[in-house]
Amino acid sequence: MLHAVIMAGGSGTRFWPASRTSHPKQLLDVLGDRSMLQSTVARLETLVPLERVLIVTNQSLCQTIFQQLPQLPQAGVLGEPCKRDTAPCIGLAALQVSQSDDDATMLVMPADHVIRPVEKFQQAIRFAAQLVEERPSRLVTFGIRPTYPAESFGYIERGEPFQDRSGKPSEMAAFEVQQFREKPDSETARQYLEAGKFYWNSGIFVWKAGQIMHEISSHEPEMYARLETIGKAFDSRDFGSVLEQEFTAIEGKSIDYAVMERAEEVVVVEAPFEWDDVGSWQAIARLNGADVNGNTVIGLHVGINTQDSIVRTDSEHLVVTLGLRDCIVVHTPDATLVANKHEEEAVREVVKLLDEKNWHQFL
Repeated sequence: MLHAVIMAGGSGTRFWPASRTSHPKQLLDVLGDRSMLQSTVARLETLVPLERVLIVTNQSLCQTIFQQLPQLPQAGVLGEPCKRDTAPCIGLAALQVSQSDDDATMLVMPADHVIRPVEKFQQAIRFAAQLVEERPSRLVTFGIRPTYPAESFGYIERGEPFQDRSGKPSEMAAFEVQQFREKPDSETARQYLEAGKFYWNSGIFVWKAGQIMHEISSHEPEMYARLETIGKAFDSRDFGSVLEQEFTAIEGKSIDYAVMERAEEVVVVEAPFEWDDVGSWQAIARLNGADVNGNTVIGLHVGINTQDSIVRTDSEHLVVTLGLRDCIVVHTPDATLVANKHEEEAVREVVKLLDEKNWHQFL
């Protein structure tokens, strides 16, 4: 059966000051009347029933997630005691999924992506699940055809076109993976775009739960050993303490580095859906569009001689801008960000500086 694992433990630091430790980006209504996590769960409707949806997050966020998604069963949220990147997260989820279904197929995806339309997304997942059912040792990922030379994404270099057992081309564009590539510099990203055989790495996967645990065991035996110890304690009264001790001791690694770059049977499906990882405030402009002055505005705003800017406030606090160009203005009750659009990556540095100053009330 198909199970969905949603990774919802990120901190969303580039969305500060709206995104905070206790209410990170994936729990915000960044684009509409529901949070990104709620939208991700809604995207699964008719594809995976709620009893087979598992959200993996930080332990401190479990209660908030249940408040946003009261329809989830109690076992539908798994809290990590600390951040250890995606490989331990996925391994832990695979163990839990396998408890109830020893032949489970897993769809793994982040909680903070925008994907449209839902119908094409579901069609692509069903196709990927079929590839995995045909050959359980296969790992399937999704590549996004790049539209600009992005430096903030990892890339997937495609190899030969994938063919089914009959030797015919598959119903969707699918390829053997030639190589995974790290985030490039600007010139390399431009070369990837021009080459036409590179995809953005979406971070969305489909595979057998048992197979991904086998891959972790083969490539990261120490990580696997600690995850296996946690798995044996799932139904015991000592689970909390075992999870705390063993998970904390794991060296954090991404699933790409731990498994995908080393595995042999990896297939990349060219995503037939629109995708945005909503990685920064400029994503709001991409997804919501802009007015005749190039401004994207959420909330009460009056702008005079304001162009190509992003303003986010609420319906009760007016923001007035005069003579601004290429700026980001984000108002929250206790903090306001005013930034040059072209320097928004430095928002991470702001968060780091606040932590160093022990101004944790703003984090």
